[in-house]
Amino acid sequence: CSSDLSEVSSQMNSDPADVHIFETRLQPHRSLSRQNFWLLIGFLGLINLITSVMFIIIGAWPIAGFLGLDVVLVYVAFRINFRSARVYEELCVTPIDVSVSRISVKGTKREWHFNPNWVQLEREEMEEFGTQRLSLVSRGRKLEIGSFLGPDAKSDLAHDLNLALAEARRGPRFSSAP
Repeated sequence: CSSDLSEVSSQMNSDPADVHIFETRLQPHRSLSRQNFWLLIGFLGLINLITSVMFIIIGAWPIAGFLGLDVVLVYVAFRINFRSARVYEELCVTPIDVSVSRISVKGTKREWHFNPNWVQLEREEMEEFGTQRLSLVSRGRKLEIGSFLGPDAKSDLAHDLNLALAEARRGPRFSSAP
Protein backbone atom coordinates (compact mmCIF):
# COMPACT_ATOMS: atom_id res chain seq x y z
CA CYS A 1 0.00 0.00 0.00
CA SER A 2 2.84 2.40 0.81
CA SER A 3 4.39 1.87 -2.62
CA ASP A 4 1.08 2.84 -4.22
CA LEU A 5 0.95 6.07 -2.20
CA SER A 6 4.52 7.01 -3.08
CA GLU A 7 3.78 6.32 -6.75
CA VAL A 8 0.71 8.59 -6.66
CA SER A 9 2.56 11.38 -4.85
CA SER A 10 5.49 11.19 -7.29
CA GLN A 11 3.06 11.47 -10.21
CA MET A 12 1.37 14.47 -8.59
CA ASN A 13 4.72 16.24 -8.15
CA SER A 14 5.98 15.35 -11.62
CA ASP A 15 5.96 17.73 -14.55
CA PRO A 16 2.55 17.64 -16.33
CA ALA A 17 4.35 17.64 -19.68
CA ASP A 18 5.88 14.25 -18.81
CA VAL A 19 2.58 12.52 -17.99
CA HIS A 20 2.05 9.43 -20.16
CA ILE A 21 -1.31 9.79 -21.88
CA PHE A 22 -0.96 6.52 -23.76
CA GLU A 23 1.63 3.78 -23.51
CA THR A 24 1.58 0.32 -25.04
CA ARG A 25 3.83 -2.51 -26.11
CA LEU A 26 2.96 -4.26 -29.37
CA GLN A 27 4.09 -7.83 -29.91
CA PRO A 28 3.29 -10.42 -32.59
CA HIS A 29 0.81 -13.08 -31.50
CA ARG A 30 2.01 -16.66 -31.27
CA SER A 31 -0.63 -19.31 -30.65
CA LEU A 32 1.76 -22.15 -29.80
CA SER A 33 3.50 -22.06 -26.42
CA ARG A 34 6.98 -23.53 -25.94
CA GLN A 35 5.59 -26.45 -23.95
CA ASN A 36 3.09 -27.27 -26.69
CA PHE A 37 5.90 -26.91 -29.25
CA TRP A 38 7.85 -29.69 -27.53
CA LEU A 39 4.69 -31.81 -27.33
CA LEU A 40 4.14 -31.32 -31.07
CA ILE A 41 7.75 -32.22 -31.93
CA GLY A 42 7.54 -35.30 -29.67
CA PHE A 43 4.28 -36.40 -31.27
CA LEU A 44 5.66 -35.91 -34.80
CA GLY A 45 8.83 -37.78 -33.84
CA LEU A 46 6.85 -40.69 -32.39
CA ILE A 47 4.59 -40.96 -35.44
CA ASN A 48 7.61 -40.79 -37.77
CA LEU A 49 9.49 -43.37 -35.67
CA ILE A 50 6.59 -45.83 -35.89
CA THR A 51 6.21 -45.20 -39.61
CA SER A 52 9.98 -45.53 -40.15
CA VAL A 53 10.07 -48.89 -38.38
CA MET A 54 7.30 -50.16 -40.63
CA PHE A 55 9.16 -49.01 -43.75
CA ILE A 56 12.39 -50.61 -42.51
CA ILE A 57 10.55 -53.91 -41.90
CA ILE A 58 9.20 -53.99 -45.46
CA GLY A 59 12.67 -53.14 -46.84
CA ALA A 60 12.12 -49.51 -47.82
CA TRP A 61 14.78 -48.20 -45.43
CA PRO A 62 15.69 -45.00 -47.39
CA ILE A 63 12.24 -43.61 -46.58
CA ALA A 64 13.08 -43.64 -42.84
CA GLY A 65 15.73 -40.95 -43.35
CA PHE A 66 13.31 -38.69 -45.17
CA LEU A 67 10.76 -39.07 -42.37
CA GLY A 68 13.39 -37.93 -39.87
CA LEU A 69 14.16 -34.98 -42.12
CA ASP A 70 10.51 -33.88 -41.88
CA VAL A 71 10.76 -33.60 -38.10
CA VAL A 72 13.99 -31.60 -38.36
CA LEU A 73 12.44 -29.20 -40.88
CA VAL A 74 9.36 -28.65 -38.70
CA TYR A 75 11.65 -28.03 -35.71
CA VAL A 76 13.73 -25.46 -37.63
CA ALA A 77 10.63 -23.69 -38.97
CA PHE A 78 9.16 -23.29 -35.48
CA ARG A 79 12.48 -22.12 -34.01
CA ILE A 80 12.62 -19.38 -36.67
CA ASN A 81 9.00 -18.50 -35.84
CA PHE A 82 9.80 -18.25 -32.10
CA ARG A 83 12.84 -16.12 -32.84
CA SER A 84 10.78 -13.65 -34.87
CA ALA A 85 8.36 -13.35 -31.94
CA ARG A 86 11.02 -11.40 -30.03
CA VAL A 87 10.25 -8.31 -32.14
CA TYR A 88 8.19 -5.63 -30.42
CA GLU A 89 7.28 -1.96 -30.59
CA GLU A 90 6.64 0.48 -27.76
CA LEU A 91 4.45 3.53 -28.25
CA CYS A 92 4.26 6.40 -25.78
CA VAL A 93 2.25 9.60 -26.06
CA THR A 94 2.85 12.57 -23.75
CA PRO A 95 1.62 16.15 -24.21
CA ILE A 96 4.94 17.10 -25.84
CA ASP A 97 6.16 13.90 -27.54
CA VAL A 98 5.03 10.84 -29.44
CA SER A 99 7.75 8.22 -29.30
CA VAL A 100 8.00 4.90 -31.11
CA SER A 101 10.68 2.35 -30.18
CA ARG A 102 11.18 -0.72 -32.32
CA ILE A 103 13.26 -3.63 -31.03
CA SER A 104 14.42 -6.06 -33.72
CA VAL A 105 15.03 -9.81 -33.53
CA LYS A 106 18.70 -9.12 -32.80
CA GLY A 107 17.79 -6.76 -29.95
CA THR A 108 18.76 -3.53 -31.70
CA LYS A 109 16.58 -0.57 -30.81
CA ARG A 110 15.47 2.22 -33.13
CA GLU A 111 13.55 5.25 -31.91
CA TRP A 112 11.44 7.92 -33.57
CA HIS A 113 10.01 11.04 -31.96
CA PHE A 114 7.17 13.20 -33.24
CA ASN A 115 5.50 16.37 -32.03
CA PRO A 116 1.87 15.44 -31.20
CA ASN A 117 0.68 18.74 -32.72
CA TRP A 118 2.16 17.84 -36.11
CA VAL A 119 1.67 14.08 -36.31
CA GLN A 120 -1.26 12.46 -38.08
CA LEU A 121 -2.37 8.84 -37.85
CA GLU A 122 -2.92 7.49 -41.34
CA ARG A 123 -5.12 4.40 -41.75
CA GLU A 124 -5.28 2.23 -44.82
CA GLU A 125 -8.45 0.18 -44.84
CA MET A 126 -9.97 -2.38 -47.15
CA GLU A 127 -13.71 -2.90 -46.92
CA GLU A 128 -13.44 -6.70 -46.92
CA PHE A 129 -10.43 -7.09 -44.63
CA GLY A 130 -10.46 -4.13 -42.24
CA THR A 131 -7.47 -2.01 -41.22
CA GLN A 132 -4.45 -3.06 -43.26
CA ARG A 133 -1.86 -0.43 -42.35
CA LEU A 134 -1.29 2.23 -39.69
CA SER A 135 1.30 4.95 -40.11
CA LEU A 136 2.36 8.02 -38.20
CA VAL A 137 2.92 10.88 -40.64
CA SER A 138 4.67 14.12 -39.76
CA ARG A 139 6.43 16.68 -41.97
CA GLY A 140 7.02 14.30 -44.84
CA ARG A 141 8.14 11.39 -42.66
CA LYS A 142 5.99 8.28 -42.57
CA LEU A 143 6.45 5.46 -40.06
CA GLU A 144 4.36 2.28 -40.19
CA ILE A 145 3.44 0.92 -36.77
CA GLY A 146 2.09 -2.46 -35.71
CA SER A 147 2.75 -4.11 -39.07
CA PHE A 148 2.58 -7.56 -37.44
CA LEU A 149 -0.86 -6.99 -35.88
CA GLY A 150 -4.10 -8.30 -37.31
CA PRO A 151 -6.81 -6.00 -38.72
CA ASP A 152 -8.89 -5.96 -35.52
CA ALA A 153 -5.89 -5.18 -33.31
CA LYS A 154 -4.83 -2.40 -35.71
CA SER A 155 -8.32 -0.93 -35.60
CA ASP A 156 -8.31 -0.94 -31.78
CA LEU A 157 -4.84 0.61 -31.73
CA ALA A 158 -5.92 3.32 -34.17
CA HIS A 159 -8.92 4.20 -32.00
CA ASP A 160 -6.87 4.39 -28.80
CA LEU A 161 -4.03 6.27 -30.45
CA ASN A 162 -6.40 8.84 -32.01
CA LEU A 163 -7.88 9.53 -28.57
CA ALA A 164 -4.40 9.88 -27.06
CA LEU A 165 -3.25 12.23 -29.82
CA ALA A 166 -6.34 14.39 -29.35
CA GLU A 167 -5.61 14.57 -25.61
CA ALA A 168 -1.94 15.39 -26.26
CA ARG A 169 -2.90 18.24 -28.61
CA ARG A 170 -4.83 19.86 -25.76
CA GLY A 171 -1.48 20.26 -23.98
CA PRO A 172 -0.38 19.52 -20.43
CA ARG A 173 -2.83 20.06 -17.56
CA PHE A 174 -1.46 22.12 -14.71
CA SER A 175 -3.26 21.96 -11.39
CA SER A 176 -3.64 25.05 -9.22
CA ALA A 177 -3.30 23.05 -5.98
CA PRO A 178 -0.17 23.91 -3.93
